[in-house]
Amino acid sequence: MVNSVKTFLKQVGKDYQNQSVNPPVVRASTIIFKTLQDIKKTQSNYKKNPLSKNFDYGRKGTSTTFALQELLRKIENAYQVYLTPTGFGAVFLGVISVVRPGDEIIITDSVYSPTRFLTEDYLKKFNIKAVFYDPKNLDDLKKKITNKTKLIFVENPGSNTFEFQDLKKILSFAKNKNIYTAIDNTWGTPYLIKPLDLGFDMSIVSATKYYSGHSDVMGGSLAIKKRLFKEVELSQKAVGLRLSPDDAYLIMRGLRTLDIRLDKHQENTIKVANFLSKQKKVKEVFYPIKKNIKQYKMWKKYYSGSSGLMGVKIISKNKNSVIKFLNKLKLFAHGYSWGGFESLALYQDKLALGNRSYTKLSNNEHIIRLHIGLEDPNDLIADIKQAIKSIR
Repeated sequence: MVNSVKTFLKQVGKDYQNQSVNPPVVRASTIIFKTLQDIKKTQSNYKKNPLSKNFDYGRKGTSTTFALQELLRKIENAYQVYLTPTGFGAVFLGVISVVRPGDEIIITDSVYSPTRFLTEDYLKKFNIKAVFYDPKNLDDLKKKITNKTKLIFVENPGSNTFEFQDLKKILSFAKNKNIYTAIDNTWGTPYLIKPLDLGFDMSIVSATKYYSGHSDVMGGSLAIKKRLFKEVELSQKAVGLRLSPDDAYLIMRGLRTLDIRLDKHQENTIKVANFLSKQKKVKEVFYPIKKNIKQYKMWKKYYSGSSGLMGVKIISKNKNSVIKFLNKLKLFAHGYSWGGFESLALYQDKLALGNRSYTKLSNNEHIIRLHIGLEDPNDLIADIKQAIKSIR
């Protein structure tokens, strides 16, 4: 009997038939059968139980992808989990499964910018309207609900500015109006928070980040409740999103150490965040370390811990000096994505933040996104200390 997710991640998926600790990589486009009757039997079994591992074509998956699905289904406490070739693919699948022409989606204003593009720009062509709410004022969300609202899409914490919201309050708004709910839970993963247990209909995670943990694979997962199964199953069949067996294998291997890595990311990030909070040029640290503020209370209410992604608001009249600070960092690489073992740093300009309504920055305020990796935190702090002197 396994009660701990830490033990579960180490024990699940062992393949005693092939005598391997991890499931083998099974690549297949054509699924072969000995007789035509076997094909019909497999198809009949699938119709009776779509959650079964009966499949007749490689687009539906192989034993490798099914092993990953089953692992994620259990740690999410989900009815079903769908695997996509990117994290954004999971966002797309979740959204298109429930909205139709004439519907409205209400979305966190500080959402991931590609999600903003999908909902605000792309879906406009299909007469689907996106409405954005202030993540620091949920009464704003409540006021924007109409009889056309089909989906509330939450990103928690917000992208780059890391606003933590009162999730149960959002869910209460949705429940009163029978509105579907989705959350991008890439920052926390189901190791730190289980959104479906709270009441969300969909939980989205970019497997590219902490699931993989090594910055060498892309993927996404969409975990759903039973009431959405028919809609998402139909959409998945229509769009044909599929994760390759090789990527599924790498993600599953990364998940073995998800708990260990996230615990260490948190430990390191707390130390770096505390150091940064004492620097004169730092106006604000976007990470739950100050117990007397609302953001900390909202984090503490819902999460069992924190991850390694944080933001910093720098005060400087000289943007070039802020860029110089980033360029002088020796242990932080510069690049998109995050969630690997390595530390990263990016300057978040208006393009990266997206066309927001509620994030107001003066000309002297600059947002830096840091991913704190698994290096020695004292080395990371020393690196920041030597580089931050460049800010004027």
